[in-house]
Amino acid sequence: MTATMTRDAILEVRDLSISLSGDGPAVGAVDRVNFSIGKGEVFGLVGESGCGKSLCALAIAGLLSRPMAVSSGEIRLAGTDLTRLAEPAMRRLRGDQVSMIFQEPMSALNPLMTVGDQIGEMFVLHRGLGERAARMRAIEALEQVQVSSPERRIAAYPHQLSGGMRQRVMIAIALACDPALLIADEPTTALDVTIQAEIVELVLDLCRAKGTAVMMISHDLGLVARICNRVAVMYAGQIVEERSAGDIFTAPAHPYTRGLVDALPRLGRRLERGQERLTEIGGMVPAIRDFPQGCRFEPRCGRATADCRAGPIPITPLQQDGTVRCVHHV
Repeated sequence: MTATMTRDAILEVRDLSISLSGDGPAVGAVDRVNFSIGKGEVFGLVGESGCGKSLCALAIAGLLSRPMAVSSGEIRLAGTDLTRLAEPAMRRLRGDQVSMIFQEPMSALNPLMTVGDQIGEMFVLHRGLGERAARMRAIEALEQVQVSSPERRIAAYPHQLSGGMRQRVMIAIALACDPALLIADEPTTALDVTIQAEIVELVLDLCRAKGTAVMMISHDLGLVARICNRVAVMYAGQIVEERSAGDIFTAPAHPYTRGLVDALPRLGRRLERGQERLTEIGGMVPAIRDFPQGCRFEPRCGRATADCRAGPIPITPLQQDGTVRCVHHV
């Protein structure tokens, strides 16, 4: 393990591997991932779809289901290894010390329960409150996420609310018990662009007030650059670069990170004559069973050599704070 661990870390992920088991031999989906998140820090995990970001999030929250499973490594939350907890213990911790906001609240919320009951359930399960007290706390939670007329909204069912309102309910549930860590997995993807910024700012303001650390999973590099302290870039089940957000976006070291940054549209940048498209990374993320033996980005990389195909690429500390997985890094 060569990744730098954060001082006063609330979360430490150490050599985490996740495997896919099926009819044949198990296949590695996530390979020896290392990162840590400090208390109150906003940490970004970025990469294309299929790179393993959401698998890491589900593993931390104890929500991986077959055929996926943690095959090795540790996930330490405030010193407790979550991979060793039995499901009843993990259920008590989930929602209390670690919470998660999903991409699509309509599929995450229970369609047969009112939003008030779903928020109040957190206070019943984790704080031992009675029905009346839980209802009052649910109203307060809706007020915190700026839902109008919360006394009336608690009686609504998810399908009776707009997408933005449902996501606010998800935020209220996730932050109800003041967790130490909030995992936000593409929390604005399903929302109208006009309210995406509102939702992100709401999450950050509430987390700052509560001292909650945030793990922001996104493919929106503009968002990550604006809100995160540190960023890890993930590709094909591996972290290929981890640095401060400023360094990642001003001087990316890994060719994949450079490709992601170059693909960002920039205000005021005009397309040159004859150039009809923005910069893009050619090819696709390989399927789990097709990961290359050497550098996993090698088939799409313009700087690849025989060294890149020779075998697994080690993680290298950078002169500045951070790490990179590349033999030809800048």
